[in-house]
Amino acid sequence: MNEIKDVAREADKADRCPGITYTDMLEGDTRTPPDYLFEETVADMPDDPIPVDPYISEEFARLERERVFPNVWLFAAREDEMPDPGDSVVFEIAGKSFLLIRQKDGGVKAFYNACLHRGRKLRTEGGNSIQLRCPFHGFTWRNDGSLKEIPCAWDFKHLDGKDMSLPEARVELWQGFVMITENADLPDFKTWLGPAASHYERYDFENRYTGMWIQKRIPANWKATAEAFMEAWHSVTTHPQLLPFLGDANTRYDHIGDHFNRAITPSGVLSPHMKGKDSNYVLEKMNEFSGGADADTNRRFAAGDSGDEFDPADPLSARKVLAEASRQGFAEQYGHDYSDASDSELLDNFTYNIFPNFAPWIGYLPTLTYRWLPGDTPDWCIMEIRLLFPTPKGEERPRAVALTYIPDDEPFAWAADVMGPQLANVFDQDMSNLPYVQEGMKAMRDGMMELGHYQDSRVRHFQTTLRKYIDGELPA
Repeated sequence: MNEIKDVAREADKADRCPGITYTDMLEGDTRTPPDYLFEETVADMPDDPIPVDPYISEEFARLERERVFPNVWLFAAREDEMPDPGDSVVFEIAGKSFLLIRQKDGGVKAFYNACLHRGRKLRTEGGNSIQLRCPFHGFTWRNDGSLKEIPCAWDFKHLDGKDMSLPEARVELWQGFVMITENADLPDFKTWLGPAASHYERYDFENRYTGMWIQKRIPANWKATAEAFMEAWHSVTTHPQLLPFLGDANTRYDHIGDHFNRAITPSGVLSPHMKGKDSNYVLEKMNEFSGGADADTNRRFAAGDSGDEFDPADPLSARKVLAEASRQGFAEQYGHDYSDASDSELLDNFTYNIFPNFAPWIGYLPTLTYRWLPGDTPDWCIMEIRLLFPTPKGEERPRAVALTYIPDDEPFAWAADVMGPQLANVFDQDMSNLPYVQEGMKAMRDGMMELGHYQDSRVRHFQTTLRKYIDGELPA
């Protein structure tokens, strides 16, 4: 453990914003954080500019459809969307459509969503299914994919003895996520992902449920949209209201293998861009952001109920107050014991990205999960945002809430009653940039972007893996 801390401390010293490091914050935690939060893995990548062609070229989008999406593990659904036998979900990505169906034995199958007669989609939306009957001519399959009926069978005698079961994609259930791939030769999902798969075990994701679920069409390439959430340092310009309690430039960036990278952004501390404020100011601004709901609790803990002396001059005092308030608040709300949960796991933003288009955060609080679905041109995508909530102790996991699709001409604020006004505002601030990113890339004279060495490193890591698939180096 000490060796891990020493490596992290040395890594924190190079190419980092001056001031307190994330390793310092972990070492000042009131509980012992897990080892994987101390581990820092920075890939050795060149600082060459990267081209904009992958974001704007239809030819590149075609290569993605052919070489990337069929050859990776994809997040297709949450199990809480389809808890009962016969429940189905339609998952569509990059021109493909898959029909996921919960089986009687509790497993999930993923069929190519097309009738084997004339190719009509078997279903256009999810729901409970007794059988799969094509609305065009009536070819019918059972929920396990076996053929049940061919209308006018006298005209299809040439199919006697032929396997007419629905073709399937591979499925694995992992931490409540339904993962699929078309590539029969890929390793199992946890092996494919690597060590980060074990980071989720501590937080019981299998028993979480989708308590908020939003989709919106974004007028920008799916990669440009995803990359907007791969770094925190845009906060100083795009999200200035977060700087009083978000350590944007203290963020740690890690790259582990080809398919995973992360950003860990500390919460409950001043941004390094702000000076002359103390921990009382952090608590005050955090309470304003939450609408004042936590003000009384935090004042009580700051006054000494946390068991630790509150020192406004200590940059970590606010974190300790907020974490202790969260321990007790979450225990009351969900009935679980959070007494051993570290301050970091209760407060910080763990933006975990699984290649290519899936970002399931970790931590004890309700966690964000993002998914980006490419459009039929390079100039737009669908962004999906979920909040996964812990299931209260002793209760059955609820079914996922219904999806809210925000109209194309409306901002995220349109769904403020579902998302909360603060979260909706943050996403609207992000989206105020993205259409102009897409337009601006087309306007660049040389078509090349210059990235920061460290704070943009996840973007470069993502692009490096993407290029490996396009060039045929992956899958291995």
